[in-house]
Amino acid sequence: MTTLRELFPEERKHEILRMITAEGRVSVTELSRKYGVSEVTIRNDLQDLADQGLIVRTHGGAVVVPHSPDILSLNLRRQQQTTEKERIGAAASVYVSDGDAIFLDTSSTTLAIARRLKQFRDLTVLTNSLAVTQTLLEMTGITVVMTGGLLRRDTVSLIGADGLALLANYNIKTGFFGAHGLTLEEGLTDVSLGESEVKRQAVKLCRQVIAVVDSTKWGRVGPASFASVQELNVIVTDHDAPEDLVDAMRAQGPRILQV
Repeated sequence: MTTLRELFPEERKHEILRMITAEGRVSVTELSRKYGVSEVTIRNDLQDLADQGLIVRTHGGAVVVPHSPDILSLNLRRQQQTTEKERIGAAASVYVSDGDAIFLDTSSTTLAIARRLKQFRDLTVLTNSLAVTQTLLEMTGITVVMTGGLLRRDTVSLIGADGLALLANYNIKTGFFGAHGLTLEEGLTDVSLGESEVKRQAVKLCRQVIAVVDSTKWGRVGPASFASVQELNVIVTDHDAPEDLVDAMRAQGPRILQV
């Protein structure tokens, strides 16, 4: 069994980031003892994370970035549940075929789907995510269509209802949507009203709606709903999703795929 002392540098930094997110602050001395490496090494790890905007360095340690723990930047969300998101992305990509028009939202899980699209041909991807667009930039078999709108820097996305008119020109077969939370009553929710408005309108234009949510999203509720359970055709999640909620959700109609 792998111990903390055997972690590669990137794995150690990932664990440190999770610890800071959970506890709010850490000290260099504490981390040095925990991971069995020098304080110089820990300081370098913390500086790397700070350079990415994921933490704030302090004298002798680091603290969480100064905004609500539920409103996470895209870079921070990319660091969470990475293994689960890659599995979910791989499983969700099965619902894509050559010649489709699909919608990918700004979630970190849809980035995992985007990375799986290289083998497809004559595919049209509609998105409001600059990160998704960058991922698809060198995939020559894919036409990328971006919505317009205002730049939201923390999610690297475009928001605003005025930029969505272009979507109505396409027959969108499948939309893939991540979320801050998923419940029976509120459906899929997000923390941003602007982001939720884009997702809400996109859901209405998709013939098939697929939620891509890891187990940490089940039972959580964000301020704004953008899709009811009845609007979901498929939910792709991991095996740690709470069994009682999965069964209750399945009884409402969506197919649930756990990977």
